[in-house]
Amino acid sequence: MTWTRRKFGRVAGASLAALAARPARSASPPRVVVIGGGIAGATVAKYLATSSAKPEVTLVEPKQRYKTCFFSNFYLAGTRSLESLTHGYEKLAGNYGIQVIHDAATSIDPVAKTVVLAGGGKLSYDRAVVAPGIAFKYGAIEGYDEAATQIIPHAWNAGPQTQLLRKQLESMDDGGLFVIVAPPDPFRCPPGPYERASLVAYYFKQFKPRSKIIILDAKDTFFEQDLFEDGWNRHYPGMIEWLPAQFTGGVKSVDVKTRAIKTGGDTFNASVANIIPAQIAGELAQRVGLADQTGWCPIDPMTFESRLHPAIHVIGDATNAGDMPKSAFVANSQAKACAFAIASALNGSEETMPHLFNTCFTYFAPNDAVTDAINMKPSNGSIKITDIFFSQVGESDEIRREASRQGEGWYAAFTHDVFG
Repeated sequence: MTWTRRKFGRVAGASLAALAARPARSASPPRVVVIGGGIAGATVAKYLATSSAKPEVTLVEPKQRYKTCFFSNFYLAGTRSLESLTHGYEKLAGNYGIQVIHDAATSIDPVAKTVVLAGGGKLSYDRAVVAPGIAFKYGAIEGYDEAATQIIPHAWNAGPQTQLLRKQLESMDDGGLFVIVAPPDPFRCPPGPYERASLVAYYFKQFKPRSKIIILDAKDTFFEQDLFEDGWNRHYPGMIEWLPAQFTGGVKSVDVKTRAIKTGGDTFNASVANIIPAQIAGELAQRVGLADQTGWCPIDPMTFESRLHPAIHVIGDATNAGDMPKSAFVANSQAKACAFAIASALNGSEETMPHLFNTCFTYFAPNDAVTDAINMKPSNGSIKITDIFFSQVGESDEIRREASRQGEGWYAAFTHDVFG
């Protein structure tokens, strides 16, 4: 069967309509506490608040405003402002009756079903949803710890880190070397490091045309590699060089002061460096025992309930979710499936098969984008890909321009869906 993004959209829309199909309960409302206000957390809070279970939803998130990691490479390229990537929680509170608490959760008691906040508060829940995002495995590269990020940014959480990297790129002399260290799998946004190289090259081509970009990869292949290499050859011949781990021996250490990056067989002296560390589930997931020995959170693929603690669901990048990549659209898709599952459990209704999707727009230049669309479902205790669509090398300029326009429209519609 051939799937298109339009077909995926029709199926996804039909599955979400069922959220409102159950009759309302007359008892006092159940309490659901959502921890983390990124894409996954904001989405699940919104869809729970509009579900037939009519729970009392509390969203716990320290930040007043959320900046999207996706599309932040455009900020690095100088074609988009950081404000255009920034979203608030006012509509979730005002339009959907969600109690938004700007604080950090420090612990969860799965027996007492309580969440303790950094500010001293305590919240009780019938169900909890944890969307903790990612944490970084500092120390995997000698010399690169959390303090080093203030000099050599990872810029893998949008905000001050992204601003720091942009400032460094602006200050770099023409003819300088920009080195990106790409992490091992799995990590947030598989095409992200390579799209970053593409869009920074777009900036260099206009303003620093003698500059070079080297990608030192922890892997020997990467997602959509043929599409990226074709795009680099067409747009930035000779500017971007990708070096796999089998060629370099991998990155071993970094001298933060000099930005000298040592691999198994060479040293690269960067004018600007961007080290993206290996990743694991977010700090809260590690602290409260939601992550296992893999560093990620095992979940029931039907409901996203933790396999380690009942009545706590985990969604987003922190999950060990089979074939599902770690992307914003996946986080949104998981959140909707989780909201449906929680609403069904609170209503005492039958568990149904979730429809899970991913779609992604990846840019080589502002007017040259490719896309993928993936359909997935639970199978044998995990989540497996059932159908997949990818852009192909050799597509016409008009197809790529149309994909870039669709991507811009997707960003607006997607963030509206998440934040109201």
